[in-house]
Amino acid sequence: RFFAGRHWSRWLLAFPALWLMADWLRGWVMTGYPWLWFGYTQIDGPLKGFAPLLGVQGITLALLLTASALWLVWQHRKPAWLLLPVALVGAAQGLMQLNWVTRGEPVKVALVQGNIEQSLKWDPEALVPTVRKYQDLSRENQDADIIVWPESAIPAIEKEMGTYLESLDKAMKVNDTGLLAGIIHYDLKQQRFFNTVLGMGVQDAEGKESYYYEHKNRYYKYHLLPIGEFVPFEDLLRPIAPFFNLPMSSFSRGDKVQPNLIAKGLKFAAAICYEIIFPDEVRRNVQPDTDFLLTVSNDAWFGTSIGPWQHMEIARMRALELARPLLRDTNTGITIVTEIDGSIIAQIPQFEAGVLRAEVRPAHGQTPYLRFGSWPMYGLAAALLGLALWLRPRAHPWARKG
Repeated sequence: RFFAGRHWSRWLLAFPALWLMADWLRGWVMTGYPWLWFGYTQIDGPLKGFAPLLGVQGITLALLLTASALWLVWQHRKPAWLLLPVALVGAAQGLMQLNWVTRGEPVKVALVQGNIEQSLKWDPEALVPTVRKYQDLSRENQDADIIVWPESAIPAIEKEMGTYLESLDKAMKVNDTGLLAGIIHYDLKQQRFFNTVLGMGVQDAEGKESYYYEHKNRYYKYHLLPIGEFVPFEDLLRPIAPFFNLPMSSFSRGDKVQPNLIAKGLKFAAAICYEIIFPDEVRRNVQPDTDFLLTVSNDAWFGTSIGPWQHMEIARMRALELARPLLRDTNTGITIVTEIDGSIIAQIPQFEAGVLRAEVRPAHGQTPYLRFGSWPMYGLAAALLGLALWLRPRAHPWARKG
């Protein structure tokens, strides 16, 4: 409406700027749900090189500019506009040749995929078989440096599992292994539940620190899923319909910025389930000396839909943006390990119990996106929109008369 007409500024300035603003609003309004921004299509594509520089939305901008240039070629029959997508692809390929981080020695990891049915997840009678399954699968991989169990792999309150967790911690130490495992924590003082990942087994480099209840080596989920993990205005909504009384829908959020988890002296920036779709939130917990990205999830409720595959591609983009290897462990799949460019090193089939084994090198350093976040993109969008507004009188001579 405000940038009508055939002038090129409508497509190369106003359209990308307004699209990006709409995307950011979608990632913020009502706690946000930035699922499948356009940039994710390029995790294996020719424009992926913009991610370490500007994040996934930098790729979105490149896609919008490419689409606009192709439209202008079609509309005005001017092949010269094809130089823009060629230049964008060339720039992206050049950026992929840059090295943002240094690499450490290979680490042996074992990601356990329990494949516990969603209908059994919170059944009290399924607790012992579930825990035994994860323990048995881990026992067969005791030579790993790091073992990972997925989100709420131990479907119980941490306090009630204290004796078991202490024994598990000791068993991991005997095998010189670090363990990262999902569980539910209940804070007795504040009377609040937290979706939690615990660091156990060998924690510090010397292997001296041991697990104890409420020890500091833990991560509390910050970005909670509306309705699924908390109910907005719950005093008003819960009495209205049973829909608002889903199991485990009364969590509290952890701190916005939390220390990295430690396992065998290595540092892991954690994200639980759909937290991984919020790039700036993941970025906040990654430090120059962070070794790995870790995301644990339970995607069983997606069923056989395409959802878990989309979720996986989104997670891979975080690895590319931040130049960190990614360990993604899920209950039913898709469990993967990626390189720093988001490429998959190893994965195991969906809906099968198993253990994903891989060797992956930690990474240290900072990409421009890790250093500056989305602020350069905000500036670019504002500049595009400002320039489009400045050019409006030229695009629409009638605007000067008004």
